[in-house]
Amino acid sequence: MWVDDRPWAGPNAASSATTDFEFRLRALERRVVDLQLTQRSQRRWRDKFRPTLFNAEQYPPRDWSMPAHYFASTLPPRPPTITIVTPSLDQGAFIERTIRSVLAQNYPSTRYIVQDGGSRDETRAILKAYEHDLSWTSERDDGQAHAINRGFAGSEGELMAWLNSDDLLLPGTLRYVASFFSEHPEVDIVYGQRLCIDSADKEIGRVILPAHDADVLKWVDVVPQETLFWRRRVWDKLGGLDQSFQYALDWDFILRAQLAGFRFYRLPRFLGCFRVHPRQKTARWPDISERETARLRERHIGRCVTPKEINRAIAPYLRRHVVTVRAYKLGLIRF
Repeated sequence: MWVDDRPWAGPNAASSATTDFEFRLRALERRVVDLQLTQRSQRRWRDKFRPTLFNAEQYPPRDWSMPAHYFASTLPPRPPTITIVTPSLDQGAFIERTIRSVLAQNYPSTRYIVQDGGSRDETRAILKAYEHDLSWTSERDDGQAHAINRGFAGSEGELMAWLNSDDLLLPGTLRYVASFFSEHPEVDIVYGQRLCIDSADKEIGRVILPAHDADVLKWVDVVPQETLFWRRRVWDKLGGLDQSFQYALDWDFILRAQLAGFRFYRLPRFLGCFRVHPRQKTARWPDISERETARLRERHIGRCVTPKEINRAIAPYLRRHVVTVRAYKLGLIRF
């Protein structure tokens, strides 16, 4: 049998040891809490300088509003005709809001066309209710690019754009874009900043871009499609959209326009809303997205590239993006 033959120091010694242990434990707990608070503070600081370019869901849903001057955009002396096509298929939950965002522009020279792919939901009934304000057709097609090409076929209009049936135009966009094109005849294609919204039209993010960078476009698509407008000469030169693309049709169009020498400009204004919801193709077609984007990079860069190469190539652009976002949040620049 083991016997502890150490001299007994009395009951106060045991109490003192326990007190010392508890003191050290509490000090350790305070140290852990301090470290956690420091890490959270560092994480919040890092988050301030983290790129948000590819992150649509940046914060909890909230109401959004635009500055007063968005609602007071003036018309150019001779307003150019703007033709907008909305491709649609079973988007009855959103398409009326899309339509109303176009009609609410109150732009006098708008030609609005909805090219529906034969929807089986409430879309046709909604289109019929607005048929005095727009042109529409509902028939089977071979995909989004085919629908857009059909919509523009035979149309007139000095300026052109397409708006997907779940996205929105922001107030005053058409007047602002028309004025810019009228004042800058040398510019062929424009795009702007993006507001991200959820299914209930609540704001969940703002994608803020630095000035246009032609080189970065070869590596990633940074142009918010719902904010893209171009002159008809671009469409005529390119011959419309490439119908072999299901996902990257807008990036292909942009890259071909850039290769053809057309001039781009990123406008200092939020022009449209990109809606995030479970049924959008961005969420449903990841494999198609990967194949088509790889195909475009190989075509325009000349070879297959790795994710590491992509990250390295776009790093300077991302740094400019972060600086632009911080300047916007600090009120140093306004859009």
